[in-house]
Amino acid sequence: MLRLSLGLLRRSTSRTQAIAEDWPWPCAFSLQQQSRSRSLPHAQVKGAATYITSSASSPSLSIWRRKKEMGKEGLIVAKELKRLQSNPVRLDRFIKSHVSRLLKSDLVSVVAEFQRQDQVFLCMKLYNVVRKEIWYRPDMFFYRDMLMMLARNKSVDEVMQVWEDLKREEVLFDQHTFGDIMRAFLDSELPSQAMEIYDEMRRSPEPPLSLPFRVILKGLIPYPELREKVKEDFLELFPGMIVYDPPEDLFEDHDPRKERDDDY
Repeated sequence: MLRLSLGLLRRSTSRTQAIAEDWPWPCAFSLQQQSRSRSLPHAQVKGAATYITSSASSPSLSIWRRKKEMGKEGLIVAKELKRLQSNPVRLDRFIKSHVSRLLKSDLVSVVAEFQRQDQVFLCMKLYNVVRKEIWYRPDMFFYRDMLMMLARNKSVDEVMQVWEDLKREEVLFDQHTFGDIMRAFLDSELPSQAMEIYDEMRRSPEPPLSLPFRVILKGLIPYPELREKVKEDFLELFPGMIVYDPPEDLFEDHDPRKERDDDY
């Protein structure tokens, strides 16, 4: 009887190990971890669980960074939204009845497509829809794409609304994203809004990096006074680095107003 029991126990153990090896990694890890947790100290088991949680919340897994392929339903909804945007009543009715039923992947794809087309009005409509979805989580890349699209179209009022929302949700940009957003505002000739974002960047708990500063300094070339302020901060943070200043007459040679005056 004792030999029979030992034989059954060995079979069940080997079968469990085989299943754990064949299953995908997370499942296999959980099975193997359960068998080893009895022999590991509590701190090591807790550390393994923390590793899984942190990797699952990594920015690289953001739905707004994945490749966006619009399905059939998404195409139909996008076409109808563009057709109804001149009729606010019918548009809101359609959003409630159809847009809210879209799959997450289709809704994300429609938002990305409207951002690409610079459809500010429709983007803001879907922006409000996305933030009410049950699957929504505050995401740096979601707000980055919205702000850069609004900057391209110089939609200052909408920028202020989105910025207040991300601050309320405590979204934290990294230094590279700050630099990209600032450059988008500078390229759209919105220096005052860009400098407000720069002030937020300087107050950020993220450690400063030299590359975003260089991106900002390049975008500030048409604004020498603002550039000098950022340059001083850069040299204070990175004293061993050099900033190459453009020639003072760089923009004077290409001033269209001066060229028109010279023609007379």
